[in-house]
Amino acid sequence: MKIQIEEEFYPIVVVRKKNKNTYIRISENLDIVVTAPYLVTNHSIYKLVESNIDSVKKMLNRKKKELVKEEEFYYLGKRYDIIIVPTLDRIDIEGDICYAPSKFYLEKWEKKEMQKIFQQHLDFQYQRFSEKIPYPKLKIRKMKTRWGVCNRRDNSITLNSHLWKERIECLDYVIIHELSHFVHFDHSKSFWQTVEKYCKDYKKLRKELKE
Repeated sequence: MKIQIEEEFYPIVVVRKKNKNTYIRISENLDIVVTAPYLVTNHSIYKLVESNIDSVKKMLNRKKKELVKEEEFYYLGKRYDIIIVPTLDRIDIEGDICYAPSKFYLEKWEKKEMQKIFQQHLDFQYQRFSEKIPYPKLKIRKMKTRWGVCNRRDNSITLNSHLWKERIECLDYVIIHELSHFVHFDHSKSFWQTVEKYCKDYKKLRKELKE
C-alpha cells in the first residue's frame, strides 16, 4: 500500500497491535508507519493517512531534515564541511570548515565538547533559578521523541545529544524547561510561567525544535 505525496510515492506500513487508538509516525527510511488495532481495515488506514495528509507532510519534512543533519556535521546550529588532515593533532574550525585528523578523532572530540558545553549551560541556568530546586545530575543520550527529560527520583536531567546540532538558544530553552519541572512537575499554566520567567522566547524556540 502506497500513497502519493507531492510527486513521490511513500509506502504505508501497517503494524497491528492491541491498541485502542491508531498512530502515525515516519520511519528512518521514510515509510509511513501506522500502528492500529487488529480490526481496523487497510482501507480505513489509507483514508486516515489521506485525511491527515498535511500532518504527514510535516512529519516527512521533519524526518528528512533530521536525516540530513545526521549525515552532516553541525556544531551548535551551524553546518561545517569536514576536511580530514591526518597530520593534525587537534580540531581546527575556521569559517565554515572543520579540519580534523580523522572521523574517529572528531567523534571523540564531539562527545567531550558536548559534555563540557551542556554542563556549563546547565550550571549557568541552574544559578539563575530563584526557586529552591535540587542541583541535577546531567545525563546525555540520543532520544527519538524528546529533547529532554527531568527525573525527580534521582534528581537528574537527561538531554538529547541531538541538541549538539541545534542553536545554543535551543539548548538553553530545553535546560530551562527541564529545570522548571523541579518546580512544577506538569505542563500547567504555572509551569509555562516559570519557563517564560527564564526564557522569554520559549514559544519561538519550542516551535523551532518542532520543525
